[in-house]
Amino acid sequence: GGAAVKHVGAIAGRELNSLFVSPVAYAVMTLFAVLAGFFFLSGVLQFQEYVIRLQSFQAMEQLEELNLNDHVIAPFLHVMSVVLLFLVPGITMGLFASEKSNGTLELLLTSPITIWELVIGKFLAAAAFVAILVLLLALFPAILFTYGDPELGKTAAGLLGLLLIGVAYASIGAFASSVTQSQFVAFFLAFVLLLVLWMLGFLADLGAAGGAASSDAVGDLLRYLSTAEHFESIVMGLVDTKDLAYFAVIVVAFLTLTKAAVESVRWR
Repeated sequence: GGAAVKHVGAIAGRELNSLFVSPVAYAVMTLFAVLAGFFFLSGVLQFQEYVIRLQSFQAMEQLEELNLNDHVIAPFLHVMSVVLLFLVPGITMGLFASEKSNGTLELLLTSPITIWELVIGKFLAAAAFVAILVLLLALFPAILFTYGDPELGKTAAGLLGLLLIGVAYASIGAFASSVTQSQFVAFFLAFVLLLVLWMLGFLADLGAAGGAASSDAVGDLLRYLSTAEHFESIVMGLVDTKDLAYFAVIVVAFLTLTKAAVESVRWR
């Protein structure tokens, strides 16, 4: 057990290290921070404008219902989950693809490391990077606590939701990187997979709007598979075990696929 943890830790450390040596990590972080600042600021300004408008109409009921969580933090986290859709493939594209094109994967596969250790180590490096991004993001809602009174629980749930969806994206990105030698292909494949998973919920809603009665079961299945749907309920502050289980299932499924893909390399 101890050796496996040591191996996984070593691989994760090596991977994070190579991310931070490359310009990719800094490009992703900068882009993420800039977009976060932009969307956060515009969210706060819209909220302010909305409050002023309601005050001028003396709409007391609506003013009472207003809260920073539902009107600023949740929409902000939604937008940032879409930003992650574009950025996570950038973090994961090199996980396996670069090892293959450099010919270093053979070395790793002949070392005493098991394939699981390799896959989990690399995935954990990407997951750690996502966690850094989410921590970076937590600074924005933190500003609101100094000026207003958002709910701490709901805000924490939202950030947890973002972390979970980001980590799920990382496992999908790892899989995309394991089936190709080209980082560009890995990026594109991950992006398409993430987009499809994210849009399944919309497809289900379109189907429902089309009024196809037979598609109820299909619609429910599509909604269940859609990352956005589970993210949504956590951001609303409903941290349900079934949503947590969903993200666990996605991660395990894609890491298993990744392991299979890396294993097939070994026999070639």
